[in-house]
Amino acid sequence: MSTLLVVGGSGFIGRDVCRFAVRDGHEVRSVSRSGRPEVDEEWVEAVSWTSADLFRPNAWRDRLDGVDAVVHSVGTLTESPTEGVTFERVNGDAGVLAALEAERAGVDAFVFLSAAAKPPGVRNAYLTAKRRTEASIADLDLDTVVLRPGPVYGEGQPHLPGVADRVLRFAASAPPIASRLGESRPLAVGTVARAAYRAALDPGERLLDVSDIRDLAD
Repeated sequence: MSTLLVVGGSGFIGRDVCRFAVRDGHEVRSVSRSGRPEVDEEWVEAVSWTSADLFRPNAWRDRLDGVDAVVHSVGTLTESPTEGVTFERVNGDAGVLAALEAERAGVDAFVFLSAAAKPPGVRNAYLTAKRRTEASIADLDLDTVVLRPGPVYGEGQPHLPGVADRVLRFAASAPPIASRLGESRPLAVGTVARAAYRAALDPGERLLDVSDIRDLAD
């Protein structure tokens, strides 16, 4: 069995990555700002939760000891500059820092959750930051896998109102609509998380688009 560290494991996608890994008997650790999530489910007890500022690696660097793979699921669709929450920092710098720490610790694989496109009404910096991270980690001395999903829907989606989540769910369930959306095709949170988890255990393709994510998750 493997040891996984999920950066952002208490978040929307990260929780499902942790859940899948626990289900299959792996050792699972999580580092996130909020630490243990308020989820009353049995798998939560099996995860080693750490609350830490990702930009202060001294506070969580030891969590990389003995880790085989890291899944980086930190990201934001909204900004709050006064609190240090910007696309450049959260969607960009955080991923680069985590990958460098993983390389330093001798981790075998690093999975980065990127995006296929910029959501409507969101600054271009959202996608620019993710592409910068992709480029920055590509040549590190570890196996890197980048996932580029379209919009992700599911219970607990923190960045979208309920009606938007229902619209995405409907679009994904209607093949004529979904096929026309191409790389902007919505994906269920479980699909994205399962693909990220499997990529961490068996890193193959370095870049997974929407179709690749769906195939890997099936």
